[in-house]
Amino acid sequence: MNVLKQYIDRAEEIVGERRPDEEKYDREVIRWLRRGKNINKAIAKANQKYPKEALQVNDDNLADVEAHYEYLAEHEAIM
Repeated sequence: MNVLKQYIDRAEEIVGERRPDEEKYDREVIRWLRRGKNINKAIAKANQKYPKEALQVNDDNLADVEAHYEYLAEHEAIM
């Protein structure tokens, strides 16, 4: 198995299946992160644009959510 195939398989395990609206929401969060906004502001902006997909972030899950979006941004850059 080649390295790219292994990466793609692992990424699918981490990211999982997402609906098109979830993908749009995630791309919106990443867009704001790339513009220099912090994770709270990026999520607030995405929540405004896609209220049905809105995430509720608090101190208990903020680090996990931020790590998730950092991973998605890296994954998007690789793909």
